[in-house]
Amino acid sequence: MKDIARMMKVHIDFILNYFTHRIINAKAEGINSRIALIEKMAFGFRNKEHLKTKIYFRCGNLGLYP
Repeated sequence: MKDIARMMKVHIDFILNYFTHRIINAKAEGINSRIALIEKMAFGFRNKEHLKTKIYFRCGNLGLYP
């Protein structure tokens, strides 16, 4: 029982982060993988603003089509 209490104290910030933002590690890693793929495809972009726009467009789930 002491091990569980100690583990809870060590990881309390991560546990509360889940309940605050509802983002789990797998979801965050999935977003990071998509961004890495966009960066690879965006090798020809001339500036960082175009890359940032592309990331927002691809990862933002924008409903642009009626």
